[in-house]
Amino acid sequence: MTAGTTTYEATPLEGPGARDEAEMLAAAQAFRDGLATRRTVRDFDPRPVPRAVIEACIAAAGTAPSGANQQPWHFEAISAGDLKARIREAAEAEERKFYEGGASQEWLDALGPLGTDAEKAHLTDAAWLIVIFAQRWGTRADGSRVKHYYVPESVGIASGFLIAALHTAGLATLTHTPNPMGFLRELLARPDNEKAVMILVAGHPAEGAAVPAAAKVKKGLGEIAVFRE
Repeated sequence: MTAGTTTYEATPLEGPGARDEAEMLAAAQAFRDGLATRRTVRDFDPRPVPRAVIEACIAAAGTAPSGANQQPWHFEAISAGDLKARIREAAEAEERKFYEGGASQEWLDALGPLGTDAEKAHLTDAAWLIVIFAQRWGTRADGSRVKHYYVPESVGIASGFLIAALHTAGLATLTHTPNPMGFLRELLARPDNEKAVMILVAGHPAEGAAVPAAAKVKKGLGEIAVFRE
């Protein structure tokens, strides 16, 4: 990102406008209930998804807050079949290493209920792959570096926005994180200041797609939050 102004300038707040308590609660509950139907899917239908839909979802992700407003993210949206095949080939090579000795038995046991293995057909079946990169630093117009702050946190928030946007659009998603992911920067010719964070698979779920029963078990509100009033 090119550095912007270093002086503070105020601008009017824009937003949905004032809501009474009932309207706030209804909106919050509707959002909660919508996201409660989101599931990670591994079986995708190859039906295309219009680029405009993906563009709108990535634009939504770009509105996320970030450290010092540096916006340290980059999204590579891929529908080209040949490139998806190359990504799958490289990802599966890393996954085989993981499942054949790279991961501890404890880790493999934790993955057992999810039914995952080294084969990643979703990388070629789904309509889109969105590779999310974190920018470790930015550059000024003269080529000098700009320090980025809270990069993992900022990119994580933007990724959450993107997942929610894709779900709201009616698409299924899967977060895929082969380790290591250096091959993604090489395949996509990204600069040295960027590090791949995940491949977000997006598209239509296959007919009859199923999800692991264990994935439907979510912690209740009392297990994840404490209210101090």
